[in-house]
Amino acid sequence: MNPDHPDPSPERDLDHEVLTLARIARVLERACDDLTLPQYRLLAFIVRGEERASNLADQLALTRPTVSATIDTLVDRGLLERTSIDGDRRAVRLTITPAGTDALRAAQEAMRARLDDLLSYAEDAAAVHAALAQLTSAFPVMQATNRAAREARRPEAASA
Repeated sequence: MNPDHPDPSPERDLDHEVLTLARIARVLERACDDLTLPQYRLLAFIVRGEERASNLADQLALTRPTVSATIDTLVDRGLLERTSIDGDRRAVRLTITPAGTDALRAAQEAMRARLDDLLSYAEDAAAVHAALAQLTSAFPVMQATNRAAREARRPEAASA
């Protein structure tokens, strides 16, 4: 490349870290036979204790209609159950079924196998594991910060 004439190709502007993460997401999604990646994420959050659809939308950074449609699909497939919450007509509790647990476990095992295969080619797999652990820890902090910012922007917060 001539320093007097910068490379005009879009390749130089490509963010390779973002591209790599997008490719990893696709590799993980291809590993799953029975669930899409959004379905896996939703089931995983429910297993972790999140049982209300409205909270799931925030946790998954998805719109409520998208979460509702995904929940409908999982309920129709017998992987999730909806039950009403006493005292709140509009709210429902989401519970994973045994079939949902099996599907989640199978998807997780398949994705873990693909990730382990990819990591076997990494120069320093331990460093990748450490970076993933740091990202895992960063998510709740980022979500809490974003939630606080949204709360501060609400009209009732401004008038208080």
